[in-house]
Amino acid sequence: MTNFKIIKLACAGLATLALFTSAVIAASPNIQTPSPVIYLADNLDEKDQLGWCIDTLGRGFAEELQAHSCKPNGGDVQFSIDATSQQIRSVEFNGKCMTLSAPENEAVPFGLKDCAADEPSQRYVYDQATMQIRFAGDETKCVSVATQSRSAGPFMSRDLKLTPCADTDEILMKWIVRE
Repeated sequence: MTNFKIIKLACAGLATLALFTSAVIAASPNIQTPSPVIYLADNLDEKDQLGWCIDTLGRGFAEELQAHSCKPNGGDVQFSIDATSQQIRSVEFNGKCMTLSAPENEAVPFGLKDCAADEPSQRYVYDQATMQIRFAGDETKCVSVATQSRSAGPFMSRDLKLTPCADTDEILMKWIVRE
């Protein structure tokens, strides 16, 4: 086989792989959670195609946050962004906001704390063009989800992270905000 034929076959294989990979990566979730809700644009590996939402760690109120299967009935996976205050507010737990409470903790850097207008660790900027949620204190950092998922009862969960935007796979940090 000539070098030209080998290169031609390799290119055809790469093109096929690129098409297959695009189809796998671009899987939109079937969001059943009532509005308002903030969810990841890609379903990733969520087994029931429910998508990934910001959620409290465990059942009900918790001071730590994670990414979790978006629950059809809503509740603790419902959050909204207040563009004026730049806060991500819990719908279920009135007066509670997403806070960068443990930035050194790679697995659980975010907490759910009392909303405070003057608290810089509660300020986030949603960029509609890139679909990124950036930390206002350092806009080179984005809210993202971990690459690995785990079982969470009948649902699934992932770590909710703060990562360098430039170094993070975009499917792990593209969010849709539905008010």
